[in-house]
Amino acid sequence: MPSPNSSTLEARLDTFRPYVVSLFRIVVGLLFFCHGASSLFGWFGGLMGTGTTVDTGSWPGWYAAVIQLIGGGLVLLGVGTRSAAFICSGSMAYAYFVEHQPEKLWPIQNGGEASAMFCWAFLLLVFTGPGPWALDRFFGARADAAGVTSPARTPVGRTTSV
Repeated sequence: MPSPNSSTLEARLDTFRPYVVSLFRIVVGLLFFCHGASSLFGWFGGLMGTGTTVDTGSWPGWYAAVIQLIGGGLVLLGVGTRSAAFICSGSMAYAYFVEHQPEKLWPIQNGGEASAMFCWAFLLLVFTGPGPWALDRFFGARADAAGVTSPARTPVGRTTSV
């Protein structure tokens, strides 16, 4: 049986939920961006700390790194978050099932923990959205102030006049 204070605590925690989603998005996007920057430009020690970079155009490494850099940057900033997160999640599912899973079944055995975690983190962002601290929210608020309402921001059951 829950304690009488548990609903109060849950209500207090729920008030922070949107901001924690934004922080989650920012951290996940930054980490993914760093992965891409490391692979493409050798930042942060390059590939696996070796100082090397992925060969331009090589499959799938170079393409994955481009998705990591661009997708991670978009998610980090909160621009097109749901679409970018969907693509990033799919790229990590590919990485896990094609590159890691054939070696061994479990992520801890095949080195695919990061791919699995990124895949699920980005999938969560597809469904939660970017949270309030996103550039999309800023640009959307400016458009609303100018009298332009996008269909994605129109409440369900309401229509806008054209």
